[in-house]
Amino acid sequence: METQKYTPKDFKSGQDVRWCPGCGDFMVLASLQKAMSELNHNKEDYAVVSGIGCSSRFPYYMNTYGFHGIHGRAALLASGVKVANPKLSVWQITGDGDALAIGGNHFIHEVRRNVNVNVLLFNNQIYGLTKGQYSPTSLMGQKTKTSPHGTVEVPFNPGQLTIGAGGRFFARTIDNNVKETVEIFKYADGFKGTSIIEILQNCVIFNNGAHSAITDKETREDNQLWVEHGKPMIFGKEQNKGIILDGVKLKVVEIGKNGISENNILVHDMHEEDTTIHNALLKMKLPEFPEVFGIIRAVEDETYDDLLDKQIVGIKQKSKISCMDDLLNSGSTWEV
Repeated sequence: METQKYTPKDFKSGQDVRWCPGCGDFMVLASLQKAMSELNHNKEDYAVVSGIGCSSRFPYYMNTYGFHGIHGRAALLASGVKVANPKLSVWQITGDGDALAIGGNHFIHEVRRNVNVNVLLFNNQIYGLTKGQYSPTSLMGQKTKTSPHGTVEVPFNPGQLTIGAGGRFFARTIDNNVKETVEIFKYADGFKGTSIIEILQNCVIFNNGAHSAITDKETREDNQLWVEHGKPMIFGKEQNKGIILDGVKLKVVEIGKNGISENNILVHDMHEEDTTIHNALLKMKLPEFPEVFGIIRAVEDETYDDLLDKQIVGIKQKSKISCMDDLLNSGSTWEV
């Protein structure tokens, strides 16, 4: 069947979008609607699944099939939807609290199983819907409603957590960068496996400016490294800074100084199965390093849904049970 042509407007549900004015979620919503309009699926082949949180209102605002689940359970719901109907393009919407706190166990097993779903993980480093408690990604020392003297917990790094759970795909983007976000969404849709996309998102009410050092116009070019497969890792306002491998560690250098040329700069390989460089990139933090964005890891492998389907086909071919009577009369039976 020929795929219909769509515009982003076709994916707007008509519901009033109820987020705070200035919330980063608006831009992510627009990015996904634009990406879906450019992908090769009919509208009825999309499913948007969410848990609990501000971002989890997403299904109401999408003119697709949708399911609004309970707190922390988006991963299992999305997995079930994909396994039950493999032809669907499934998009799981979750936040740093929903995915990594109460949903942490489901998150790591979804990644480990490599279910073919796309996970949009909104990271605003706070619980927004429940009014400002610290989350698993809140910074050490961050003062919140539940940590008035500052948190004493080391935050999760979603990228490292993903790779630690055996993740094959991890990307990072920013809520207000629609162009790059759309392209990442489109690539993730074509990737076979669990695609984790961390989105740095600003909560204007409870954690405004959490990512300002990275996103502000004056500093963003020096504080963002956008990686692209097969290209050197160069960044900065003058495009004169780069990343090299110095022994076993990454290092920022200036091109044109101390004999450093573009040929010395590390070239990004998102398909490298070994996780060493990908992990090192995800560990980079300000002020010593820029934050890394783009598709950092994309290593295809067999998916849970494909393996399950193969198993079912194999069992059917070997099974002596072809109807309900065969099933009821198989195994140990008794006459009463």
